[in-house]
Amino acid sequence: MLNEYENLYAGEPVMGIDEAGRGPLCGPLAVGCCILPSGYQNEEINDSKKLTAKKREKLFEVIKNDALYWKVLLVDPETIDRKNIYAATRDAMKELALSYDCRIILSDAMPFEIPGKTVIPIIKGDAKSISIAAASILAKVTRDRIMEEYDRQYPEYEFAKHKGYPTKRHLELLEKYGVLPFYRKSYRPVARLLEEIENPDLFHM
Repeated sequence: MLNEYENLYAGEPVMGIDEAGRGPLCGPLAVGCCILPSGYQNEEINDSKKLTAKKREKLFEVIKNDALYWKVLLVDPETIDRKNIYAATRDAMKELALSYDCRIILSDAMPFEIPGKTVIPIIKGDAKSISIAAASILAKVTRDRIMEEYDRQYPEYEFAKHKGYPTKRHLELLEKYGVLPFYRKSYRPVARLLEEIENPDLFHM
């Protein structure tokens, strides 16, 4: 069962928070939160990475219907580049934690402090807490849908397949077609390509 942590605080709302998209070279970071009813159980809910896309889509609707509260915050590439991905993730989680009046916050391994709230960072929390697992599904489905829309706009980049992660194929396509506006310019493969465009002599001596 994934509600061990939730059971410790039975009778009061517990917010789980998780993210999707820290590693990709492009697109937004999606950070989700979810508060489920006390004692809520659903054996299908698990770490979003362990579920098929079809199962995540189904659970996305179930979680939205069953949750007492849920929200997904999107962090754009410009903010990620300005803050760095760790700070951008932490700040989005803090914003979500403040979006609902509850005392207990379970995060997926992200420590932060908010006066008047108890924040518990849990390593591999999406495999240990149903609230965090639900938040991970909300974040993952939301972000994947955005990447699939990018795929429709720019089919040559094959975003539907790699979702922006730095796979070998994605890096080949990035090299071939160039950097789009929603790429994260601070990420090394993108930064290197932009530098190569601006200073070709440094790379072709």
